[in-house]
Amino acid sequence: MTVYFIGAGPGDPDLITIKGRDLIRQCGYCLYAGSLVPEAVVAESQAEVVRDTASMTLDDIMTLMLAAHAEGHDVARVHSGDPSLYGAIAEQIRRLQAHDIPYKIIPGVPAYAAAAAELGMELTIPEVTQTLILTRTAMKSSPMPEGEELENLARTKATLAIHLSVRNLREIERVLAPVYGSDCPVVVAYRVGWPDQQFLFGQLSDIRKKVMAAKITRTALIFVGRGLNHVGEMRESALYDKDHVHVLRVKRGNQDEREG
Repeated sequence: MTVYFIGAGPGDPDLITIKGRDLIRQCGYCLYAGSLVPEAVVAESQAEVVRDTASMTLDDIMTLMLAAHAEGHDVARVHSGDPSLYGAIAEQIRRLQAHDIPYKIIPGVPAYAAAAAELGMELTIPEVTQTLILTRTAMKSSPMPEGEELENLARTKATLAIHLSVRNLREIERVLAPVYGSDCPVVVAYRVGWPDQQFLFGQLSDIRKKVMAAKITRTALIFVGRGLNHVGEMRESALYDKDHVHVLRVKRGNQDEREG
């Protein structure tokens, strides 16, 4: 018996790995976070027990896992996005280890990657931005570890993908505007991959009002960075440059000599 933590992707039922979908079909128990995972993702489950865990406590979830263990059933524990990012799986894993129950993690498409795909953009542009920081801000949840406060991350001027913080935009603007500039581009990605997905475009100075007007209060990812609307001339990547030589691509002249 094994508990499989399966990354279901951001919402689109097709953005799940083949391995993840196969396990959902095969496991005897299917436990999914219904507030973030559409029912369509688990629609093909043949499990004896299919349960939405959105209203459950950790103890409730563990009771089901222990029951599956006693019955010899594998468990598909389906999380949104990729389980390694804000998936709240660490505490579940600790409980499983305490009961000597095997587990495996099946990666999924993270929200930031799905959002970038929908926006049709690259997040790492040569000589503009080469760093993406995934973070959140502290509200009612646990505080940020020392050194990881937004003030410190802002000093990098990297592109930020800020999770779980759409109700904290006033503080985000206060901290970031002095470093990034009040006109720095911001994109708020709401429910990426769901039928009602929405993208709001603005700047640090006005994005909060746009989010309030759209009545978005949860399930949104905030991108901040100068690379988000970069247009005009840019340095092209060396990866495909004709003069860039690497082990898989020799100088053209040398290749011509060999072929001759």
